Amino acid sequence: MKSLLFLVLISVCWAEPHPGNSSLEHERIVHIQENGPRLLVVAEQAKIFSHRGGNVTLPCKFYHEHTSTAGSGTHKIRIKWTKLTYDYLKEVDVFVAMGHHRKSYGSYQGRVSLRESSENDASLVITNIMLEDYGRYKCEVIEGLEDDTAVVTLNLEGVVFPYSPRLGRYNLNFHEAQRACVEQDSVIASFDQLYDAWRSGLDWCNAGWLSDGSVQYPITKPREPCGGKNTVPGVRNYGFWDKDKSRYDVFCFTSNFNGRFYYLIHPTKLTYDEAVQACLKDGSQIAKVGQIFAAWKLLGYDRCDAGWLADGSVRYPISRPRKRCSPSEAAVRFVGFPDKKHKLYGVYCFRAYN
Repeated sequence: MKSLLFLVLISVCWAEPHPGNSSLEHERIVHIQENGPRLLVVAEQAKIFSHRGGNVTLPCKFYHEHTSTAGSGTHKIRIKWTKLTYDYLKEVDVFVAMGHHRKSYGSYQGRVSLRESSENDASLVITNIMLEDYGRYKCEVIEGLEDDTAVVTLNLEGVVFPYSPRLGRYNLNFHEAQRACVEQDSVIASFDQLYDAWRSGLDWCNAGWLSDGSVQYPITKPREPCGGKNTVPGVRNYGFWDKDKSRYDVFCFTSNFNGRFYYLIHPTKLTYDEAVQACLKDGSQIAKVGQIFAAWKLLGYDRCDAGWLADGSVRYPISRPRKRCSPSEAAVRFVGFPDKKHKLYGVYCFRAYN
């Protein structure tokens, strides 16, 4: 009897391995799962394009491998959206959902929700898009011990412009650069935004801060003062510098606006203070630098009259190059920072829509 039992055990042990393919045995063991099929999270589009003030849906759906069901029913599904930062070590919480519980965070409160077009739809809806919403978002779905993620990039239609204050070139540390952009109705630009602007022809020899803390500048026409005339065109990188002590210019990014940008028709030229009051009297405010760039780039605004802007600079936008009005290229022409009390110019105003 003992010998018969021994032979049975031997036959069972020999029946389990597959002598012709050891990996087949390994795969068979790996795919035996007590908790059901593997969770998969996918984004139907890797990049989504929108604009400031618009609404957008970041796609995300979840499945179980080898099945068409959204969930096993054993565990509650937890959906979490976060925004990825440039150092890849920190994430900003955006939205979390589990069952009937919903929570949004920070500036996203009241602006985000799940689309939920089906039981496996984890897509995020963002309304009234802000300039700060630009970037990469991670969709994470968790069910019990299983989880998976997908990443979607939100791109915004807009324009990148270089900025330096009245004090002149290279006078902003990183934090001052951030504030300077916000004051001009914009945000500090990302590398991707500067790179896209360079591909569209932006050429600027002064180095400026970007949102990741690096200092760079775009060159389309190599020349001696800008890295040498024999170098190749590109975005030149100074690297990462001390955000408190190092001082450079800044590249800002702005998008369309909900309002009207216009040159104020006035019987006389104005000092800066008179220009501010003239806009107020017309039911508007003196326009910001970001607004003149957005009107020029996105709306094709064209005016050969130099006018005051909110930062005390004088500029004018040319979309159709012509004699005496930027004959060589379309651009927002920079006159300078004139004496506010004695120099006389026109003024550009901005009236926000309610």
